[in-house]
Amino acid sequence: MQEYPSKLLANAIEQFSSLPGVGKRTAMRLALFLLKQEKDEVKRFGEAFIKLRTEIQYCEKCYNISEEAICSICCNGLRDESLICVVEDVRDVMAIENTGQYKGLYHVLGGIISPMDGIGPSDIKIEELVARVTEGKTIEIIMALSTTMEGDTTNFYIFKRLKDFKVTISAIARGISIGDELEYADELTLGRSLLNRVPYENTLAR
Repeated sequence: MQEYPSKLLANAIEQFSSLPGVGKRTAMRLALFLLKQEKDEVKRFGEAFIKLRTEIQYCEKCYNISEEAICSICCNGLRDESLICVVEDVRDVMAIENTGQYKGLYHVLGGIISPMDGIGPSDIKIEELVARVTEGKTIEIIMALSTTMEGDTTNFYIFKRLKDFKVTISAIARGISIGDELEYADELTLGRSLLNRVPYENTLAR
């Protein structure tokens, strides 16, 4: 086991190495880098993460992260309320927003159906989506989940829950490769996939 000259340093390295993709060596470099910085700078660094965890909340309407009860997208009167783009998490919202091609609203599921991981329909925000559609303001639901087996399963489940409503259900075009996550798609490809979306029923025949 690696020995460190200070328990405080060891603890900092342990915390950094708990982050996704950060190994012990990288964690040590990060901890030693912070040790060389001014105390006030490190304090601001730490406070940024404390505020991130304690002050950010989830939009009561779409479940995107927000600093207020309703997020800035849902509050924007210029957005098209008749369109709802269904995504897995906030990373997908940011990816789609970066394309500049979408002007509707979002619905963040907070995950996708994955029996292997013990995640079922009741564990994500599907019923909340149905409730929004029930309000009657929605004309089109755009499925924008990752093109994985779990994403396709979730798409199909949502389709079954919404097919009896008077709402168009579409899916982004398959410019996104099978198995790809939206956050890793380039903006041009993702933008085209949104603009060239197809009726969801068409994706079932492939």
